[in-house]
Amino acid sequence: MSRPKIAVLDDYANFAPQFLSQFSDRLDIEYFPTTLNPSVPADFEALVQRLKPFPIISTMRERTPFRKPLLENLPNLKVLLTTGMRNLGIDTDTCKERGVVVVGTRGGGKKVPPNFDTTNEQTWALILGLVKGIAEHDVLVKTEPNRWQATISLGLAGKTLACFGLGRLGLQCARTAILGFGMKVVAWSPNLTQEKADEGVVSVGLQPGSVQVATSKEELFRAADVLSVHLVLSERSRGSVGGPELEWMKESAVLVNTSRGPLVDENAILDTLKKGRIRGFAADVFDTEPLPPDSEWRTQQWGRDGRSHVLLSPHMGYVEEQTLINMYRDTAENIRQWLDGEEFKNRMI
Repeated sequence: MSRPKIAVLDDYANFAPQFLSQFSDRLDIEYFPTTLNPSVPADFEALVQRLKPFPIISTMRERTPFRKPLLENLPNLKVLLTTGMRNLGIDTDTCKERGVVVVGTRGGGKKVPPNFDTTNEQTWALILGLVKGIAEHDVLVKTEPNRWQATISLGLAGKTLACFGLGRLGLQCARTAILGFGMKVVAWSPNLTQEKADEGVVSVGLQPGSVQVATSKEELFRAADVLSVHLVLSERSRGSVGGPELEWMKESAVLVNTSRGPLVDENAILDTLKKGRIRGFAADVFDTEPLPPDSEWRTQQWGRDGRSHVLLSPHMGYVEEQTLINMYRDTAENIRQWLDGEEFKNRMI
């Protein structure tokens, strides 16, 4: 009798084997670290052929989306494991229709002080790296011995951070700006009120009024020296930063996106950067991940005379050692429960 098979997807850092190898005597495990994009026809067909034999698949966040067309072509799929307890890349309605069980991870055991998160660390690494010119100066010092000090940095004290969204991560970003850098903070989102903002800032140890709610989206963008995106991606919020919003920004301002790539209209921001319309852009997230080899982001030349600066990281906001340990430890426990015929403790649907 053949052993059950599991596909482990998108583990770029090769982190999963240390937790899943314990099942190698009970389970055939195949690792697929290279992501295929199902929106590309050739990739879709390759992905179907890759995954069709597997009754159980382990995914990493939303790296490979499981939409209806893909799910309908996986007749053997019974269990879909995902890291975290929410994955917008999974069509849960189709999973329910097809009887596919979706199981998440809760990541318990990570002991950190309240109001701190690795994604906020990544946000501020990008903000500081962008306004201080860290990456370009690093390259200059290492490769151009006859040059010194390529750009003038931007000081943050007294400047205005604009938070486009003031949820959990927006509040952490605001708190860091105020306590760490002496910045003013304004915020806006469609349903945000000053009362809600005050409740939020008090919950992270700030005084009411520490964050002022802008009267409009336009006011937020015009006020920003640094604008950080913290919206949840939905059909309503997709493309929330587009051509008109970018035109509202100061030429001296920078934009940072560590939330989701499609919140910022890619064509609009590329056009803005090529024209040198804003000081710079930093991103940890993109419309398509990983970036295709021929992506326009894979260049080092931006703006007229290099006036726009671009700093990019490959979706590292949650790719932190203890976070991955907790995710794959829970995934291993989910697999054990499945092999032993137990009820899933972290079943999502």
